[in-house]
Amino acid sequence: MPHFEVVTAVAAPPDRVFEACLDVEAHTRSMAGSSERAVGGRTRGGLSLGDTVTFQARHFGLTWRLTARITAYDPPQCFVDEQDAGPFKRWHHSHHFEPDGTGGTVMRDVIDFASPFGFLGRVADRTVLSFYMPRLIRTRNAYLAGALR
Repeated sequence: MPHFEVVTAVAAPPDRVFEACLDVEAHTRSMAGSSERAVGGRTRGGLSLGDTVTFQARHFGLTWRLTARITAYDPPQCFVDEQDAGPFKRWHHSHHFEPDGTGGTVMRDVIDFASPFGFLGRVADRTVLSFYMPRLIRTRNAYLAGALR
């Protein structure tokens, strides 16, 4: 199963970064390049434990929907979102926030995912998604880091 981590420095305290990462509208703004929008569940404001949101976006020329649920919530240190429904066989994204000692935050995204379709899904994971997904998370994080300055 593919696994990757993205570490991002953010010039804002952990509580602000934690809240921004759970804000549905901030998420959709950060993913404007894929025309992402919230179409189900909680479509505005901040998410909390047990909340779901369905995002619709365009990737690889196709429209996809993914419903995520907040399955762990420990403010302002960590939260986890997991796919309830969508294109992946598995999607587990843990978000970690640690003070950097200067008033900022070290944000660490840890993601495990797997595509469906057996052998073909594993090929897609290794040849395309293992490169595409970290880039998507880095783009999202760069937007959030800039917005929180």
